[in-house]
Amino acid sequence: MLADSHCHLDRLNLAPFGGSLAGVLEIAATHGVTRLLSVAVDLESWPALARMTEPYPQIALSVGVHPSEDKGRAPTVAELVALSRAEPRIVAIGETGLDYYYGRDSIAHQQDGFRIHIAAARELGKPLIVHTRDAREDTLRILEQEGAAEVGGVLHCFTEDWAMAERALALNFHISFSGIVTFKNAKPIQDAARRVPMERLLVETDSPYLAPAPHRGKPNHPAWVRHVAEFVAQLRGESLAQVAAVTTANYCRLFGAQATR
Repeated sequence: MLADSHCHLDRLNLAPFGGSLAGVLEIAATHGVTRLLSVAVDLESWPALARMTEPYPQIALSVGVHPSEDKGRAPTVAELVALSRAEPRIVAIGETGLDYYYGRDSIAHQQDGFRIHIAAARELGKPLIVHTRDAREDTLRILEQEGAAEVGGVLHCFTEDWAMAERALALNFHISFSGIVTFKNAKPIQDAARRVPMERLLVETDSPYLAPAPHRGKPNHPAWVRHVAEFVAQLRGESLAQVAAVTTANYCRLFGAQATR
């Protein structure tokens, strides 16, 4: 049993799966993937995401605005809280965070949005899903300043090194590894994957992006979280069964009852 702790089901090309989300989930199940968290990136597409996933109890949801999504409207704390309280499948706030790789002209706006998401998560008592790229110090500083350790969460699609992972762990965060960990040039990420405590370890696809080896460069989908788990298991000298069991248990513990249906 595996959990894909971060995917974007509303962004998948469904044509290769018989044109339906059911086809995606059937293939995922044949690879042992039985729980999925479909993560929101903006408010405009949120209603469609909720509708398309409603028939499938194995899918949990988040609500939030990605730091690179600057074309839509920014959320307020009250709006995030209201949306979350109205939809019991929402188990986390995000994805949120900072991305200075593409957004150095919007740093102040990103930081304001990040703080709003943290405040909403704290009001709700729900974990955060955090995206960070080229923004290590500001990400950690804002998490600390805003009391994010109170709710914790996950640094998703981890692309940093052990030093950052260690600091995030101290703030009550989990570390989630995507297909990037399988890339040949990902040595610092692989080192972190070896060292993260088992009780804070998660795996994800971030599909349709970042397909793992041996599928690098192709559109990703949730079934391929198995490749990530297999690679992490090899790095750590553990079995796939061990990594699958622990990461699924971590997923259920972090995201709560609605993620364990």
